[in-house]
Amino acid sequence: MAQFTNAKKFNKTNIKNIPEDKPIVYRLLNNSNKELYTGIAKRNRPHDRLLEHLNIKKEKISGATKIKIIQVPNLENAKKLEQRLIKKLQPKFNIKDK
Repeated sequence: MAQFTNAKKFNKTNIKNIPEDKPIVYRLLNNSNKELYTGIAKRNRPHDRLLEHLNIKKEKISGATKIKIIQVPNLENAKKLEQRLIKKLQPKFNIKDK
């Protein structure tokens, strides 16, 4: 089974290196490795979605300095994994009952 990548700096350079050929589940962390946000990005959209968290005020995840990702075969699998992680880790910026 695939695993999340090691944590990398959450910046434009590392976002550009994320593959876009499959959906991803991503986890945004702070300097202490505390989970701040878990989300998904559709195929061909990871770069745009993650840049929104860096640059758009209403989408910005305050304190996010690291990112972990995992590619998944399809959007259905991504949604299931995202929900399991949110339930288990209860990230600060995920809205309850989304």
